[in-house]
Amino acid sequence: MLNHENRVRDEFTRQAETFSASAAITDVALTQRFIAALGEAAQGSVLDVACGPGILSAAIAKTARDVVAFDLTPEMLKKAAQRCAEAGCANVTFREGNASEMPFADAAFDAVVTRLSVHHFGRPRRVFDEIFRVLRPGGSFVIADVVSSEVSAEAELQNAIEILRDPSHVRMLPGSELSSLVRGAGFAIESLTTWDKPREFEEWMCIVNDASRVPPLRTVVRALASAGASAGMGLSLDGEEIRFFHRWNLIAARK
Repeated sequence: MLNHENRVRDEFTRQAETFSASAAITDVALTQRFIAALGEAAQGSVLDVACGPGILSAAIAKTARDVVAFDLTPEMLKKAAQRCAEAGCANVTFREGNASEMPFADAAFDAVVTRLSVHHFGRPRRVFDEIFRVLRPGGSFVIADVVSSEVSAEAELQNAIEILRDPSHVRMLPGSELSSLVRGAGFAIESLTTWDKPREFEEWMCIVNDASRVPPLRTVVRALASAGASAGMGLSLDGEEIRFFHRWNLIAARK
């Protein structure tokens, strides 16, 4: 059996092209939220943890002194390097590695960002401890991820659906647990923003780039929606389309 680290690499090697091109993933509004939350810290040395295709790295590099784009998957780092090159960003370096054991010195960065990553971390608290370590005192940490329902039965069902879609998914946390983990790592939360992002099933499934997963999961979520089970994600039918939402939390914190 694959260990989790290899599973993540396999999934995002296959998804690199579709993930990088997805309008839901490259959402400019989300990137702007990050820039605003960073404030003056966006002008310093910034670490982008689990950078994926470099969406944040390329945007932050426009104002930052330097950016390190850090990811577990080489194919994603290639996409990040391509995006940054096309944007004319010469101040970004690319490092491969595991977020739970980062190869950086203590207090090396003025700011750390991460987006759409926590639900793939096997040990999110360990990652937050590492982020705290590599961030300078007074530095900024901005994190955004999709969160699950605060109702445990709904959260379990939504996470089961997510794992069937992408086996590298570990667990979407309820917003309250995400905030608690950030505080538990030693950060002071300065702001928390929540919003719902409408999604459509077929668009969402295209990102994982594995057609064999679509029909069985479509059957499951259609049956749930027909039975009135929202799964904490607002599952509903709109004619032949299956619609739902992802709830996002963006936390701006300080060490």
